[in-house]
Amino acid sequence: MSANPASAAPEAEQPTGSGSRIPKVPFWAQIVAGLVLGVLLGWLARSQDLGWLVTTLDEIGSLFVQLLKLAVAPLVFFAILVSITNLRQVNNAARLATRTLLWFMITSLIAVAIGLAIGLITNPGSGTGLTPKDGALSETKGSWIDFLTGIVPDNVITPFTELNVLQIVFMAAVAGIAALKLGDKAKPILTLSQSILELLQKALWWVIRLAPIGTVGLIGYAIADYGWDLIGKYATFTADVYIGCALVMFGVYPLLLATVAKVSPLQFFKGAWPAIQLAFVSRSSVGTMPVTQKVTERLGVPKEYASFAVPFGATTKMDGCAAIYPALAAIFIAQIFDVQLGIGDYLLIAFVSVIGSAATAGLTGATVMLTLTLSTLGLPLEGVGLLMAIDPILDMMRTATNVAGQALVPVIVAAREKILDHDAYNSASASPIDSFGDTDRDEVRDAEPKSAVPVTA
Repeated sequence: MSANPASAAPEAEQPTGSGSRIPKVPFWAQIVAGLVLGVLLGWLARSQDLGWLVTTLDEIGSLFVQLLKLAVAPLVFFAILVSITNLRQVNNAARLATRTLLWFMITSLIAVAIGLAIGLITNPGSGTGLTPKDGALSETKGSWIDFLTGIVPDNVITPFTELNVLQIVFMAAVAGIAALKLGDKAKPILTLSQSILELLQKALWWVIRLAPIGTVGLIGYAIADYGWDLIGKYATFTADVYIGCALVMFGVYPLLLATVAKVSPLQFFKGAWPAIQLAFVSRSSVGTMPVTQKVTERLGVPKEYASFAVPFGATTKMDGCAAIYPALAAIFIAQIFDVQLGIGDYLLIAFVSVIGSAATAGLTGATVMLTLTLSTLGLPLEGVGLLMAIDPILDMMRTATNVAGQALVPVIVAAREKILDHDAYNSASASPIDSFGDTDRDEVRDAEPKSAVPVTA
């Protein structure tokens, strides 16, 4: 028997000086409440023509996204830099990095194949009533020349001010590799970078706490501004995107976990769900990155490897935005503009999805990736305008799929390389958002001397 029975009681039941403590509402319940309230307020604003409510919802949602974007540039730079240098603590780091990239490509190919199959079966552009005149030329364009030449910035300031994440990733990778080559001479810079990264992640956690409020604004404005009538025109396409993402997330991923990693798929979703639900709301892989890394570590992936794989995935691993969506969108737009696609075109879509996924760079939306796909196929870029109206609704499911994949691959690689902590994986359950304040255990763990993570030959 415990020497202090009171300490064994649940925290919510422990008495305080003013009576019983009010139970804490789980973060997932707060998100669900935000979704429901947002839909109700959006419907009310549209049905009653309440302009002030539409504006208020728009401001709330925009402010939340703006706060997330505020941390994107420095977060990406320091996360990539630190993640590359952390590979020093892992044996056979090159092998781990190669296996990670390989599984990124494999899952992307599977996702784009599912997207193409669904599009060919359902013909999402048929019977919509939309015509080429309904499209508008996209202001944001992507081409292979722009993609390749745009990787290298003209200076070190512009990528941060214009939020060009691809160029930020390039500079961070160069800095990280240079730091590895310098060895001990770079230790002061690495210590500073680690401290800045932790500071940014802490600040971003405060923003993440506002996600339920942001949900009200984002969902509410989407309903109030677009309405169910507009959504009805894109019903097949919207259903295709959601079904495709669901098949990948709840079909392909569990199959890979069960057969390749040989771990419980249900336990994976139990541990990764906090990151997936936040991605659905925030529509930002980079904004969700601290949560994704936290849940990945709690699923038993070594911290040294997770700190490389998750930031790398948050900027390049996009099964929703860069595989399923552009495949379906290309078929949709081709049908609207009455353009026949052949086998070669479908192979090009797969190629773009695997090679060009870094163009999405973890930001809200996948316009650059879509224009890159359309320009490669020779399809009219006006087709992008057809999809912009419905994009926020689609982006929620796309980003949730992205983040699920970003947590999945490190688990698969760690399991295959026999560095996965199966005890931690099987016991992962707590939401990092609910328990992030409990840092004592993490600090003790981080303070312990670390040996290099073993990797089987």
